[in-house]
Amino acid sequence: MLTLGQFVLWASLRCNTCKMKPRKQHVLLLWILLSSTVIKETEPFSSFKFPNIKETWNSIWGESCNSYWISFNKTGNTPSLKADLGNKLFGQHIASNTIFKSVSGFMKDNNPKKPLVLSLHGPTGTGKNFVSQLIADNVYKKGYHSKFVHVFSATHHFPHRSEIVTYKSQLQESIKNSVTNCERSMFIFDEMDKIPPGVIDSIKPYLDYGKVEGVFFQRSIIIFLSNTGADQITKTAVDFWKNGKDREEMMLKDFESFISPIVFNSDSGFSKSTFIDSCLVDVFIPFLPLEYKHVVQCAMAAMRDKGLQPDENVADQVARSLVYYPKLEQVFSVSGCKTVANRVHLYR
Repeated sequence: MLTLGQFVLWASLRCNTCKMKPRKQHVLLLWILLSSTVIKETEPFSSFKFPNIKETWNSIWGESCNSYWISFNKTGNTPSLKADLGNKLFGQHIASNTIFKSVSGFMKDNNPKKPLVLSLHGPTGTGKNFVSQLIADNVYKKGYHSKFVHVFSATHHFPHRSEIVTYKSQLQESIKNSVTNCERSMFIFDEMDKIPPGVIDSIKPYLDYGKVEGVFFQRSIIIFLSNTGADQITKTAVDFWKNGKDREEMMLKDFESFISPIVFNSDSGFSKSTFIDSCLVDVFIPFLPLEYKHVVQCAMAAMRDKGLQPDENVADQVARSLVYYPKLEQVFSVSGCKTVANRVHLYR
């Protein structure tokens, strides 16, 4: 039986007596030592199992732009994007279906013609930010925290309208450098309704032509998050409800036709944007206002995420504590599920 120390010594002697070059000897020994967590000093050599070389190598060097760290087709115990959307996003049948088809189709295309550009619109607390995290979690091994996921916030990155020229230059440089580092980069623009008009147009060439100055941009994903169009989306949902139609009868075509003009004519980051004129946004996706039953689902999910035993009574109290509209009918939550996670503690 060999202990870890005896095995390393044996391997060292083997390297010295074989014809292996010094550099390769050092790499082999380094790999053996770094893989030592799979061997215990007290275990016999017969119990030794060689580690997964690919996994060990990637763990040593950290996150890289390769299929180990970036892979949409996940297997094993990791949920798929379709499962995540179905189990974690509530009341958004249009968004779930459209996003899954858009992302899965794009990620399976080895030679897309342009980057995938999604624009998510709807009231506060309906799941726009959450969905962008779900997408990242299913594309990158490190998920939303991957160094290849870049989030731009209007209030943080573009706070002053007087600095538009500077912002354009900085944004171009940032995206170009990021994609040069990894073609499979993701860019999330939060609060598009607060970004100064004209800033986003600075990256139009990257989306329009695919290749600029030797850099290929067509394998990247760009997601815009905005409240613009929320009032009309809400009105459409209320009208459906008042007419006695089932929520699931609402379709993408009922919203997409009016979201684009509203966004184009608004005082937002898309105001008179060449992005829209050039049809560079692949799809405008509506997020519907949430009903009481959806808030209950959010509360139950929040308890599970916190490691608490889901309690329907608590979820009911949380849902009832929120404000709903229209004033008489009290159907849709004003804040969606935005404050639900922090409210569950109030009723336990």
